[in-house]
Amino acid sequence: MKFTLRQLSYFIAAGETGSITLASKQANISQPAISTAIAHIERELGVQLFLRHHAQGLSLTPAGRALMSEAKQVVRQAEALYSAASEVSHQIRGGLSVGWFLTLAPIVMPELVQSFLKSFPEVQIRAREGHQEALMESLRHGIVDVAITYDLQISDDIQFVPLASLPPHALFGASHPLARAASVTLAQLAPLPLVLLDLPQSRDYLLSLFARARLRPNVAWSSAYQEVVRTMVANGFGYALANVRPRSDIALDGRRLYRVPVAGEAPPMTIGIATLKRLKRTRLVEAFHQHCQACIVATTIPGMAPLARPRRRPQR
Repeated sequence: MKFTLRQLSYFIAAGETGSITLASKQANISQPAISTAIAHIERELGVQLFLRHHAQGLSLTPAGRALMSEAKQVVRQAEALYSAASEVSHQIRGGLSVGWFLTLAPIVMPELVQSFLKSFPEVQIRAREGHQEALMESLRHGIVDVAITYDLQISDDIQFVPLASLPPHALFGASHPLARAASVTLAQLAPLPLVLLDLPQSRDYLLSLFARARLRPNVAWSSAYQEVVRTMVANGFGYALANVRPRSDIALDGRRLYRVPVAGEAPPMTIGIATLKRLKRTRLVEAFHQHCQACIVATTIPGMAPLARPRRRPQR
């Protein structure tokens, strides 16, 4: 083989990002190094991997798409050698693919991964974000080793270890009459305009809160993007229900948000770590598993604000 694993990884980065610039940032290497690696592989294999679009990046050719999956498999097999060596030498090293539920990734992932890499600097972590169905399929097809997600429709072939419960709360903009309430009930919320987080399973969970209470919410707006929901709420389009608790109470446009606990017996969502049952955990997966159990607990979750207690109304 007259090309290196590093060159293959540069090809993969370019194919996944569709950009030499983005690939260089992802691989932390110069743009000419990415271009040189791609050109070298193309010469060695005698195929064109990419179509170059002026000012619009790259797109894979049919040959490039076929070779991309093979290249990923080669890199994964090479990383497995590190995992095998770890099992023998008792060192924690190698590559780990971690799936993240979409709404958890921007909040929990950076701090959790950073602390893990400080403890195990010879580990390389690849992140893959997705909704619940996509994460479960990624586990089954060996695309990710573990997934940090919720207890939503976990099938029998998946092992889910619960780590912490996230009770629902309501989000309001600064001008909303309930923004400074001590708590709210689902009965209070049901007739009001709801900005719904429209992700598979997440949507079903949020709507089920009202169904359990025999209420029908007034869904006025919806989006599959958490920050869109938060910004719409901050601009007065309605309220939202959420479980994650970002430390920032500011939407992307700079407007203030208010988080108010939902009173009653609304079931929480449970964050946990999912793995494929039939797959034996490597030493690296076990180390990450233990790290998650130590860092994600009821009182403290990386990237999240502490669980708020209902505020007391002033006595008159």
